[in-house]
Order: sequence, then structure tokens, then C-alpha cells
Amino acid sequence: MNDHQYRNRVLVIGHKHPDTDAICSAISYSWLKNQLGGAIYEPCRAGQINRETEFVLRHFGVEAPQLCEDVRPQIKDAAYRVAPGIDAEMSLKDAWDRMISEELDTLCITDVQDNFKGIITVKDIGKASMNYADAEVLSHSRTLYENLAKTLAGQLLIGDGKKRIETGKICIGTSPEMMEGKLEEGDLVLVTNRYETQSFAIESGASCMVVCCGVKPSEPIIRRATERGCTVITTPLDTYGAAKLVGMAVPVRYRMVTEHIQSFHLDTNIEDVRKVMAGVRHRYFPVLDQNGKYCGVISRRNLLNPHRKRLIMVDHNEKIQAVSGLEEAEILEIVDHHRLGALETAEPLVFRNLPVGCTCTILYQIYQEKGIVPPKQIAGLMLSAILSDTLMFRSATCTELDRKTAEELARIAEVNIEEYAEQMFRAGEDLSGRTAEEIVFSDLKEFRFGNMTVAVGQSLFMTESVFQEAEKLLQPYLLQAYMKTGASMIFYMLTFTPEKRTRLLFCGNGAAELVQDAFHLDPSSGRVDLPGVVSRKKQLIPPLRAAVKEEQTI
Repeated sequence: MNDHQYRNRVLVIGHKHPDTDAICSAISYSWLKNQLGGAIYEPCRAGQINRETEFVLRHFGVEAPQLCEDVRPQIKDAAYRVAPGIDAEMSLKDAWDRMISEELDTLCITDVQDNFKGIITVKDIGKASMNYADAEVLSHSRTLYENLAKTLAGQLLIGDGKKRIETGKICIGTSPEMMEGKLEEGDLVLVTNRYETQSFAIESGASCMVVCCGVKPSEPIIRRATERGCTVITTPLDTYGAAKLVGMAVPVRYRMVTEHIQSFHLDTNIEDVRKVMAGVRHRYFPVLDQNGKYCGVISRRNLLNPHRKRLIMVDHNEKIQAVSGLEEAEILEIVDHHRLGALETAEPLVFRNLPVGCTCTILYQIYQEKGIVPPKQIAGLMLSAILSDTLMFRSATCTELDRKTAEELARIAEVNIEEYAEQMFRAGEDLSGRTAEEIVFSDLKEFRFGNMTVAVGQSLFMTESVFQEAEKLLQPYLLQAYMKTGASMIFYMLTFTPEKRTRLLFCGNGAAELVQDAFHLDPSSGRVDLPGVVSRKKQLIPPLRAAVKEEQTI
């Protein structure tokens, strides 16, 4: 996905601990919005998928939405700089020229696969240029002859540019007398146009001779250099200029920093990046993608106005149930069937809310308004959501519109409602290989009761034996789950769908008293039976909230 496509995308996402309605609504609404155009709509999920939803997606051959647990701006939402990496063999001179032309003080070194190897900064090049003591810098760094020729703006007359300088030091050859006793075999020597000096350098075993001032050596000198295997480079620079630049021919790998480098990934939250940058003096920092490949650099300036993620919320409208970082995102739409929660937005938005049993019932109305018939797969997903949320029309939240919509979707999906619903519910109640933690948090929602946060979960069962097994598994774990949520109290509904009854487990300071006040039942055993209660939204939450309100009023 290119940058334009990324910034034109809208995430369609349900609540944390998503149920079948949250997942199927995200997929179904994304599909519809993509048919209408205007942006790129991506279905997302704010948590792990439960077994019932896994069955639904597998049955209709649809992939699970991408996981998105935080919508705060990330580096990929900022205007980070896409600066190509440089090869480790690039000379310091070329690196310096690139810094000047691209107005960067940091370059990143990568290999041919874009793996990040290190950085070179203006400071590093400055230190290298001031290091006059290292006369063997070219051999120590195994510099390419082509680097040397290019750095000196010269021409390689004799020798292989791909060959490396392996031995010797750098010498200035003013005259044979001055070189006597100083020039050794394998050295690199800078000379002028004097025939005697050039000849002496070759006969002394110089590995490379740089002829300055734009002078081309005579034919005898070229012939003798060829015989002795001496590389010859001619440069228009005078001896002074060549001497100053020759050390800048070394490859950046010789001076680059490879340890203790602070880098960031595209998915790193900008808030976290700011905190790190505040304690580091570097100006530019490498940016890596999800595969660890280098893709650019970022500075403090790039963090000023990040692109906010755009969202459509489905099957919820309360911040407490929403994906983390919601306050830093732009909410475009909400489609939901729950009570209105406390959610503030900076801009007006499209809000579609109806008192029906399932969000997908509302979505099908939108399909009809747009004159679009959902394909078989999408119809199957929306049908599954309705059957799940209404407990196949047994829930108190179910309306005639839910039933009628399900029947129409079943025809499109070519599904027998009774047979399919039984398969779906049995897949959801399967406990094999599942831990108590996985079961509790697979469908756990948080609600605000005044100044309290209350967590309420629910599992549905078609078989009495599985129902009893689940209670034995979950009852001992509930205290641990309560501690993990950080909520004021936790309630868990074990709902036996065929008989439309719920066994309510609870834990937390004041939870027992709240159950007693709400349902007038003895809570001493840590559980109560609620005949006829199957809906969390319509039959459990309202009495609990009313009891809390009455207690706070008193």
C-alpha cells in the first residue's frame, strides 16, 4: 500500500473482546463502503476472535480482519522522510555530498536487501577529515581504487577500480631526494609532473601513484607502471588539494556507527517516539518496517502534525469498550444498537443507532437503501451475527425486524437457519483446549455505572454437560479475572440457551450486595440463577445499573 492509499484508508472496527456481531459488522460494512467508493475501507478487530466467530469465518471462507489494538498515531502516520539507504562502500566524500544536496546530517547504511547496517553523521565525517595521523587509513579500510579516483575527481589510467588498497601508507612525493628512505613498497604516493619523481615512485614499489595537477604521465612511465603492477590515477587537483581529500575516499563502513543506535519501527506510537527523542541528541533516526527493513528517517520536526487514523465504529459507542487511543483518532461514523454512552467527538459524524438485536440488522437496511445485494459470503456473516446476538431469536433484544432480516439473509446465503445456528452455537461452546482466561476474556465488556467500572462477560451453551463443565472451570478463576481487569467488580453470565436461563457468577467489592439489590436473590454462594435472563444488554445491565443508581442516591 503506497502512502496515498494508506492515508486514504478508513478502519472499520468493533469493540474490545469482539463477539461475532463486532467482527461480522466490521467486514460487512467495509465491503459495502468499498463498493460505494470514496476511500479504502479496512475491517479491523480490537481483540482475539472467539471460537464461534472462528467457525463463522471458516464456514463462509472469509479471512479474519487485521488486529488493531491501538489507533494512536504511529510513525507511518507522520511525514517521515523516505531517504534511500547508502551502500557501505560509498566514500565519505560521496556521503558528504549527498548530505549537502539532500539537507541531511545523517545517512543510513543498508545492504542490497535493505537490511539496516549502521549510520554515518556529519560529525563522524568531520572527525575523519581531522584525523591526519592515520597515514594507512586507505589500506586499513580496504578502500576501492574507484573510490579513490572518484574522490579526487580523477581518472584511473592503469589498474582495476574494483580492486582494494590492501597495504601501505599515503606519501607525498615531491622529489626522489625527499622520498629516499621514506617511500616503502606498497605505499600510495602523490606526485606532480616531474619524470624523475614518478619513475622513482614506481621503481620503489609503490602500489598506486596519483599524478596531480591534471598531468598525464609519459608513455615510458605508463609502460613501466604497467609492468610493475602500479595503479596510476591522474587528478586535476594540485598536491595540496589531493592530500586533503585522499582520506575521504575511505568507505562509510569504516567510520559508520553500528552499536547503540536508536531506531524506530513504522508501528511505533508517536507519543513513545517523542519521549525517546527528548533524551537523545541525534537529529535524524532510522525508521524500519514490520520486517525490520530500512525505509527512511524521522526527526522531531516530522512529529508535529501526524495524520490521524480515521475510524468507523460498529457495535459499540462507548469509549470504555473502544480500541485504545480513540481520543487521538478521527471518528467518521458509528453504527450501533446499544444505549448511548459518554463519547465526545471533535467534529460532527454520521450516527446510526436503532433499538434492534444486532448491528448487522441495521447494516442490511443500509444495503437496501443503497440498492446493493450482499454476496453470499457477506450475507452469511450478517446472518451469523444476528443469530448470535439474538440467540436465534430467543433474546429479549430480538425484534421482528431482526427475524425478518435474518430470513432474507438466509435465503441469499442459502442457509437453513435452525441447522446452521445449532452448528454455530456448538462451535462456540466447545471448551476443548481452552483455558478459563481465554473463555472469560473472549467476550468481556466494560460498562460505567456512575463512578464505577463494571466488567460483564457471557458464554452461551447448548448442552447441559458443557454448561456444568464451564461453571467448574470459571468459578475458581473469577477472582483472578477480577484482579486482572482492574474493574470495580466482575459478573459472568453462563447462559443455557435452550432453556433461556443464566447462572450469574460475580466477584468484587460490593458485587454480592449489588446482585441482592438488583435481583432480590441470596448471593452468599457467589452465584445466582436467573430464569428467563439471556440478554446482557437488556436483562442484566439495566437492573444492575438501577441498583447502583439507587444506592448512590441514598
